[in-house]
Amino acid sequence: MKQDQAIEAFAALAQPSRMSIFRLLVRKGPEGLLAGEIARHLQIVPSTLSGHLALMKGAGLLRATRQQREIRYAANLECVTGLVDFLLADCCDGQLDTCAELASLTQNK
Repeated sequence: MKQDQAIEAFAALAQPSRMSIFRLLVRKGPEGLLAGEIARHLQIVPSTLSGHLALMKGAGLLRATRQQREIRYAANLECVTGLVDFLLADCCDGQLDTCAELASLTQNK
């Protein structure tokens, strides 16, 4: 992942409602939730939720699939892995013995 992509993803998460949406969708796994279910779970007005979801999808954090009249959203876990890899790429200035535990987490994908 490139720095500009990571910054966009972090910026998308840097808001309480969006962080809550993302954490909910991570908990729900690959099947995700319909937009209306997200709104009900988090008590977010649908019009406000729509803006949050669009921003997060644009940052690559979410996947969206149309399901009849609604859209199902799921966390894009590949993006999360990319963010973690980006953050740990220069961990401990290459001294892997110092941060071996963190490095093993990203290598065991």
